[in-house]
This record gives sequence, C-alpha cells and structure tokens, in this order.
Amino acid sequence: MTDATMFPEAVFTIWRIALIVTFVLFIPLSVYLLHRTWVAARGIQQYAADSLAAAAGIAGGTQHIPALDATISVAGEILANAGEVAAKLGTVADVVEERAG
Repeated sequence: MTDATMFPEAVFTIWRIALIVTFVLFIPLSVYLLHRTWVAARGIQQYAADSLAAAAGIAGGTQHIPALDATISVAGEILANAGEVAAKLGTVADVVEERAG
C-alpha cells in the first residue's frame, strides 16, 4: 500500500497548508519574539550592572558610619571633661581674683 491509497489527497493538501503557514507565519514570529526576549534580557543585565555599581558606591559611602559613631562617643566624653576643666578653671580664676583684689 502506498501513501496515496491510505490517505486522501485532502490530507496532503491540509498538511502542505499547515507547513506553509508554519514557515511563513510561526517561524518568523518565533524569531521576532526570541529577539525581543534577548533584547529585554540584555537591558535587564545592563540595569543590574548599574545597580551593582550604585550599591558599591553606597557601601563605600556608608562604611565609615561606625567610625563616626565612635567619634561621637569620644566627643561626648571630651565635652564632659571640658566642662569639668572649665569648672576648675573658673574656680582658679575666682581664687586668683580674690588674691589680686
């Protein structure tokens, strides 16, 4: 038995039409959509690289915050000691003024 006797000619005609539609419509559409997907992926990759550079800049700018906290606590101690020194100098100034006067 040959293919011609097993299947009517309408089956082969429908098959040929389906192949033509596939090659003319679906394959170019698939290539177009894949290209758009590739372009979008490249854009996402570029945005990710930009975000990484920005994150590195932020990390570089905030790495000194613990040192600033330590500076603030030391400055608080210095201010407290300066107040004590000012009080003692005030006492010395009072004593010197009494003796001079």
